[in-house]
Amino acid sequence: MMTEDPQVCERRPEHQVQIGQGPRNRRELMVKTLWIGVWLIFLSSPLHDLTSGRHTTGGTVAGALGLTAFVVTYLSLVFRNMGRPFSPRTVVSMLAVLAVLAPVLAYTLGPAWLGLFVYLSVACGATLPVRAAYWAIPSTAVVMYLVGRHWGEKPDDTLLLVVLIGFAMVGVGQLVRTTVELRKARATVAQLAANEERLRLARDLHDLLGHSLSLITLKSELAGRMLPGQPEKAAQQVADIEQVSRQALVDVREAVTGYRRPRLADELAGAQVALTAAGVGAEVPAEPHLDGVPEECESALAWALREAVTNVVRHSGADRCLVQLTHRQTLDGAMLELSVEDNGSGRDGSGPGNGLTGLTERLEKAGGTLEAGRIKHGFRLVARVPAAPSGHVGSGA
Repeated sequence: MMTEDPQVCERRPEHQVQIGQGPRNRRELMVKTLWIGVWLIFLSSPLHDLTSGRHTTGGTVAGALGLTAFVVTYLSLVFRNMGRPFSPRTVVSMLAVLAVLAPVLAYTLGPAWLGLFVYLSVACGATLPVRAAYWAIPSTAVVMYLVGRHWGEKPDDTLLLVVLIGFAMVGVGQLVRTTVELRKARATVAQLAANEERLRLARDLHDLLGHSLSLITLKSELAGRMLPGQPEKAAQQVADIEQVSRQALVDVREAVTGYRRPRLADELAGAQVALTAAGVGAEVPAEPHLDGVPEECESALAWALREAVTNVVRHSGADRCLVQLTHRQTLDGAMLELSVEDNGSGRDGSGPGNGLTGLTERLEKAGGTLEAGRIKHGFRLVARVPAAPSGHVGSGA
């Protein structure tokens, strides 16, 4: 079964910023800083009020210190919440600081400071549990309304903005939490699948080798007892040991071959996961129709899909990929065709790489063909294999 390669996840396009994770590099830090910094536009009114000369020197200094403390607390709370959040007690403490500074500054310095309640509402929606946010956001709006009335203002527009943006951030917070939970669940499922596969391999090897090794041990003991008095019977036991060990070797090779043989349905599901994780928009068929397709042909197509998806993720630089699986009737009989097309830059080299060369040989061994090369807006790989056993390939011609 094809699972998501951790290395593939590490090679995500750098323009893709992860939801619910802290910035992993300088570029992501800049993107998230810009995303948060855009909302600092509501600080223009308090800054203009501080520089207007309306207040005394003491009032201006106090206002500047209060505004600095408010902005630092807000940014620390929102930035940290995108990665590893603070503890609930720390979150409540920081929200309490914002909840005190916003009304105090707006009440003492004027209506130009009412915009601070927008940030308080955003912080409540982004960091508090849903039930707590449902009463904290309206409470923020009520306090802002009362402070505005103190100055003879009716901040209806800002009041509506405080409520709407607060509840919008509740939805964003839910999305972030759900994304984090899904990411953890996917990692857990992958770990459980790996553990189950290891257990299945252990059971199969025990069933395959347990009887053979026991028989080899028993016959070795018999041969040892028969020497040197009964050399002919000892030789027969040694011959039996050789036969049993050869059969055990054949059984192990067949078992390993079965484990290594990929299934097309699993590879299609894995391709969807790998492409999505790499930030590539993917269209992948869900359920392939493989009735009558030989296992060797299915395995060859599965290898072709794995190689193609690996090239798309690692080398193409594409943001879209289309995977198609089609049954075609040709002069050579029924064929199953796999097409993987992306809109990336394709391979850098002029000739086929080792992966495509080995893939061509694998497909030819199964009676199929491979075509790969640049197209007008990207790169396309087409693999074809017989859709029926070799004895029936020509029946449809």
